[in-house]
This record gives sequence, C-alpha cells and structure tokens, in this order.
Amino acid sequence: MASADEGFPAGPGPLPSGDGRGPARMADDAAAVITGDGTVIGWTRGAEALLGYPAAEVVGRSAARLLTGPPDPRRTAAVAARCRTGSAWSGLVPLRGRDGRSLDIDVRATASFQIAGQEVFLVSGRELTPHWTMSGSVLDDFMARSPVGMAVLDPGLRYLWLNDTLERFGGVPREQRLGRRPADVLPTALAAPIERLMRQVLSTGEAITDYEYLGWSWADPHRRRAYASSFFPLADAQDRQIGLGYMVRDVTDRWNARRLLALVNEAGASIGSTLDVQRTAQELADFAVPRFADCVFVDLLETPFGGDRPGAAAPAPGERPAMRRTAVSSVREGCPESVVRVGEAVDFVPPRHDAHYLLAGAPILLPVLDPDAHGWTAEQPERAARIQEFGLHSLIFVPMRARDTVLGLTTFMRSRNPVPFDEDDVAPARELVARAAVCVDNARRYTREHTAALVLQRSLLPQTLRGGTALDVAWSYLPADAKDGVGGDWFDVIPLSGARVGLVIGDVVGHGIGAAATMGRLRTAVQTLADMDLPPDELLARLDDLVLRLSEEERAGGPAERGGSTVVGATCLYAVYDPTSGCCTMARAGHPPPVVVTPDGAVTFPDLPSGPPLGLGGLPFESLEVVLPEGSLLGLYTDGLIEGTDRDVESGMERLGREVSRGGLPLDDLCPAVVKELLPVPQPDDIALLLARTHVLSPEHLVSWDVPVDPAAVGETRAKVSRQLEAWGLEELSMTTELIVSELVTNAIRYASGPVRLRLLFQSALTCEVSDASNTSPRLRHARTTDEGGRGLFLVAQLAHRWGTRYTPQGKIIWAEQPIP
Repeated sequence: MASADEGFPAGPGPLPSGDGRGPARMADDAAAVITGDGTVIGWTRGAEALLGYPAAEVVGRSAARLLTGPPDPRRTAAVAARCRTGSAWSGLVPLRGRDGRSLDIDVRATASFQIAGQEVFLVSGRELTPHWTMSGSVLDDFMARSPVGMAVLDPGLRYLWLNDTLERFGGVPREQRLGRRPADVLPTALAAPIERLMRQVLSTGEAITDYEYLGWSWADPHRRRAYASSFFPLADAQDRQIGLGYMVRDVTDRWNARRLLALVNEAGASIGSTLDVQRTAQELADFAVPRFADCVFVDLLETPFGGDRPGAAAPAPGERPAMRRTAVSSVREGCPESVVRVGEAVDFVPPRHDAHYLLAGAPILLPVLDPDAHGWTAEQPERAARIQEFGLHSLIFVPMRARDTVLGLTTFMRSRNPVPFDEDDVAPARELVARAAVCVDNARRYTREHTAALVLQRSLLPQTLRGGTALDVAWSYLPADAKDGVGGDWFDVIPLSGARVGLVIGDVVGHGIGAAATMGRLRTAVQTLADMDLPPDELLARLDDLVLRLSEEERAGGPAERGGSTVVGATCLYAVYDPTSGCCTMARAGHPPPVVVTPDGAVTFPDLPSGPPLGLGGLPFESLEVVLPEGSLLGLYTDGLIEGTDRDVESGMERLGREVSRGGLPLDDLCPAVVKELLPVPQPDDIALLLARTHVLSPEHLVSWDVPVDPAAVGETRAKVSRQLEAWGLEELSMTTELIVSELVTNAIRYASGPVRLRLLFQSALTCEVSDASNTSPRLRHARTTDEGGRGLFLVAQLAHRWGTRYTPQGKIIWAEQPIP
C-alpha cells in the first residue's frame, strides 16, 4: 500500500464524513478511479474539463504526476486506511493543470471497493471557489454606484445620508440637502405627497413600495419625468425606530411607453369610427386636444401621391403641395390660431422644406418656436403674427402616410400648456398620426370604390323610362344599405313595335357590387331578347338558359376566389302591354305577381303562374293575358317591399294594395309615398317599385285594311295609305310610307300565304305593319348590280327609322317605324 499512498497526500487533515456533501453532489465534480498502487484507470469528462488532461494522457499512469508538490506517504496511508473503514475523506489538494497552472482542488475520496479482485478508490474534486466578506469600502461603493437613488432620513424627515444617484436625480447638491427636509429642497408639488407618505410609514411602521408620480427636478426643469419610490422604517438592535429609508428609481422610459400604449389604445376607440375622410381627420384633431396639444391642424393632399394610385405622381423638387385643410381643433373656441379655415386650400410645409418632406421626412420637433425666424416672417408673416398673438411656443409636424401613400400633414401646437414638446412626445404624435392615416386611407379607398360602384350601377339602371303614349311610368329604387347604394334589384321599360311597351322587374340574390354587376348582365339580356319581340313566356325561357350558362361559367371559374356572385335564384317578371287592345301579357319566374288597380279602385293580384326562379332549368313558364281598362294602374315590385318586419308576404301584399289604390296623387308622387309608407326601418332588403298608368290608343289613330292576295291590289293599297296620311296631317311622310307599304305588301303577296293585312298606327311614331299567315322569316339581301330584284327590304331599312319582324299564333308581322316630323 506504500506505493498507492504516494498518490494521495493527506492535505490539511481529515474532515467529518457528515459534511453534507453526499454522492448526489458528485455529479458536478471531476472524478477519477485510482487503484491501490496509484494508477489511474478511470477519468471523466469533468476531470478533463477541470485539469485539461484528456483521458489518453492520464489513464494507465500514476496519479502522483498530477501533484504540484512532493507526495506525503504518511498522510496518504492514513487516508487510504480511513477509506477502508467505510468512511470518506475530503480536503484541499494542490494539483497541476495541463497548462502548468496550480489549482487548489477540493478533493474527496470514498470508501475502497474491488474491481476484478483489485482494490480501487473513487476520487472526485472541484476547484475551490474564493470567498470574500463584505467590507465597509465595498458596501460604500455599492451604495454610491447603485442606479437606485437612496437616502436615510431621521424621524424629523431631515436628510442624514444620500447617494450620488439621488443627488443627480434631484439636481440639488448633497451639502444643501443634509440636515434639511424634502420640502426645503424639492419642488412643492413633489415634496408634499412624499412627506405625507413618509409620515405614514413612521406612524404605521409599514413600508410603502413603488409609489409612482410625475414631476420635474432642478437638474432638468423643462422635462417631465416619472419616478417610482419606496419608503421603509429603520430600527436599531433593540427594534427602536430611528429613522426612514428612501429609495427612488427613474421610470420615465417605462412611463412613456405605458402612456404611449394607453394613448394609442384610446385613440383606436376614438379615431376611425366612420368611413368618412373629413370625419376621421376631425376625430384625430379632437382626440389630441387637449390631452396632447392645444391646437391641431390636419391638412390632406388634394391628390395623394405614392403607393398604387394611378396618376398620383410625386411633386417636382421645390414644388408646393396642393393640400386642403380638413380638420382643426383648439382649446380656444373657433380655433382662432388657424390662418386657414376648414375646406380652404393650404400649401404650407415646415420652413426650409418642400413637398418631398411629406414623401420621406421624419417628424419635425420645434421645442421652442421662434416667430422671428426668417422662414416665418419672410414667407409666412400672417402665421408669424398668429404665433405671437396666441403664444404658440412649441410644435410638432408629422407627415401623414399609409401603405406607401402620402396623405398630408398634421401639426400639433402648444400655447396654454407651458410645458414644451420634447423628444418623448414625438413617438406619441407619430403613433397618433399613423393610426389616423390608416383610417383616412381606408376612408379614401372606400370613397373611391363606393363612387365607382355607384357609377357602375347608375350606368346599369335605366337613366330615363319612357312609356310613350301607351303608359305613364314612375319608379323608386332603394338598396338595402343606403350608404352603400348598390343592390341587385332592377327594372326597365322597353319600347316595342306596334306601340307596345315591355315592363320588366327582377331581383338578383345578394347585395353589393357583385349583385349589381349580375343585374346589369340580366337587364342587357332582357333588352336584347325583347327586341326580338318574343312573348313573355318564351323570353323567360331564353333568359333561364342564359342564367344556367352563366352559373356554369362561375362554378368552373371559382366565384368564391374571384369574389363573384352567383345568379342562380334570381327572379324576374316580364309584361307586354298593347295599347291598341288594352291587353297585357305577362309571365314570371319566381317573382311576386303584379298589382292591378282599375279606374274604379278595385285592387287585384292576377293569378299568374309563378314559374321557377331563373337558373333552375327544366320547368316551363306560362303566360297570362289580362285586359286593362283605360287608366288602370299596373304595379311591379320586388319582395323587399312586401316582406316587412313580420316577413308575412300576404299581409305585405294587402298593405301594398291599399297604398297604391290611394287616389288624388299624381303618379310621380304616389310612387315615393308608397315606398315611404311600406318601408321598414332598418331596411332588410333592396326594393324596387315600378308603377304604370295605362292608355288605350284612340280608334282615329289606328286604321287597318285587308289586302287581297293579288299584285294588282298594291296600287289601291298605296292610295288608301296616302289618303289616310293626308287625314292625319302627315303629307311629308306620304312618299316614304307609300314606298315602304308597297315593298312590304308586295313581299307578303309574292312569298307568303294569305290572308294579308295592313295596319297603320299614328302615335309618337308612324308604324306600318303587314301581317300574313307565313312563319318564314324575311331576309335582308344585298342585291348585285345586275339583279332585277332583291332590294325591297334593303329599301325599307334605308327609309325607316327601325324595322323588324314579330311572330304571332296566326303567322308573322313585318313592321317599320318612321319618326313624326
């Protein structure tokens, strides 16, 4: 064992095994396994980290080479003997690191044990951590260098001691504080509450922590600062109260951040309540006065530049921006500080800047405003005079920008508030303007898009409705959202051949721009189909096919992704009124039936087959003919007018019948009166109402003759036409009318089958109609120079204002219209 003892010097002597360092603490130590002859057979990573030797350089070699001094065999033997008894040993052993440094290692050896019949010892160690005691000089240095202001006061609240930090906070030298109370050296507004809290601590013996307050110090009298103070009693060894401890921290940055957050949160609830540009700008000005400034001006560019706005180019260097004062607010009634009134043009930017400052400039802080500066007196003498008159002494300019778009300039000014703006006020001003800028930009975008939507819908709806001599018409249209102004209800009055008039009304599912666009497509389609003189049931069938195709296109293209609106489920009612007979033919596709009021005041809703809504397909539409006496009232409407708040359609139709049957009102007054009476508040759906008063064509304005199927009858027919035009006083149209009649009658006799009939209608236009029993459609040809015929319809097309063909159950009618001179 002698050789083994050479690796374990005794050190200063054994320590008790119960020192509280059990095996659980060895996990953090360097550890090695050493045999009885002093050879290292185990080496941990902790040992390598402690001494620097990798395992390859230590394992298999003597542990004695790690010692910095000679081994002590006697003490080593004593340690080994102690470990064999089952006790542990620990002590301080100087060891040599791989870099040659000597390290004082706290070594611990455990009881011996056997490995493969060989006695071994587990040795662990850690570097000794130096300990030091708190000396008076260290404590003094700690107190002096602490970032927390500290002071000790006697029971009379006189300063006994304070550190450098507190001296710096207050701006009062230490020698002027010692022996005096806070009220003697601090501003009165600060000292009074501080002394009150100190006396409370002395009387109750309970500490007060983190009392926050605002104030200023003699070191920086022009800047408001925030402090957090703690007060606690001091006692001696006998627990007798001997004074008061006072600690204070400067929390201005934290207070400013908290104030900024609170200000921005509060502004979020006050600014941007509407999508009106001027209202939003005024909310910004009203919010900032007086909580932040005494006077605020908001000037917005006539045309914002930057961003994605077309035609909004940045100004040229040196150019003055074209702005308009949008909002003002002041602590003085009427805002007399403002040179420019709301709505007036303004081109002012801070002196020595141009419009490019708005594009990329940062906020400008003028803590002290000097109206005698050249920029104010030479360029803006009137503004300089207002500055002097109202004592405007500090201001901040903040460009208003949002989404890379320059919107304008906001000016914050102080006059009655004696505290000037400082660097801490720039961030709140910037945040207020940034929040308002987003709201202003949203309002501008909404206004632009809303205007575009209104223009679109107004272009889609009829600008004027003409019923000719057959109908007097009036209409009312209100979208569900009066602010939005865009809906899916639509109506139209379409002049047809033969003095007839088509009336149409429809309702597209949904609201807004998508419904309006769909409405425009359907209205255009109905006009095209009506020009083909299709009967109502056939027109709706064609329109249903069109809606099916549109719906298939939308489904294929993904309407949800494009923001489109499906047209499936749209409803429509189409009616054709013929003033020659007083007959009205109508059909509907899922739309409410029309209301009819006869001249004697009787109200009916014709039992018109409902038909399916447009876009379902596969179901037929049926027409109904109703004879309307002269002076009857025909009303077409959408379901929003009759549903009401109770959603009872039958009751709504009864109310509608009562309102439209009121006598004594002209048609133009009756239509809005009915809507006003029936319209619920709030309005849940778009509404449209179309009223038409019928007239019957007088017999003296309508003549007809049967024409024999004989070419010789053409001459006699022309003579009859000439005599009739002379009776009507339309001699100017005799030549053209005779030519038109001659060509149409000749074609009917030559190519169609009898009977042939000629009819003349004298209304707002002169209409010639030739009917026959054939369904063959006439074809306009362009004859060659060598052809002897084929120019009849071409001649008719040149002489008439418009011409066409419509089909009847008995055959067809070819008609031509001429305007009355």
